[in-house]
Amino acid sequence: MKAEALMGGAIYGPDALKVICKAFDDAWAHIQHHFDGDIQQVEEVRLKLAHAILAVATETSTDTEELKDQALQVLAMNYRSLTAPGALAR
Repeated sequence: MKAEALMGGAIYGPDALKVICKAFDDAWAHIQHHFDGDIQQVEEVRLKLAHAILAVATETSTDTEELKDQALQVLAMNYRSLTAPGALAR
């Protein structure tokens, strides 16, 4: 999947990368039910979530819950762009 490839290619130490990946998984588990049934939308939202996680992560990120919450806030701020007709196709 594109989101996992993006996160796997990020330049972070192994400890930070574990936190980032866990925060991504937790954040996705929190919102995935909103996107059930549309495989294309799921992939696109997961990619946007990966970008949001990486936007707020730092090499010193150690708190998965805080990172998850910050990424979900970034995603929520861009919610209209996620739900506008055709927005995810961009």
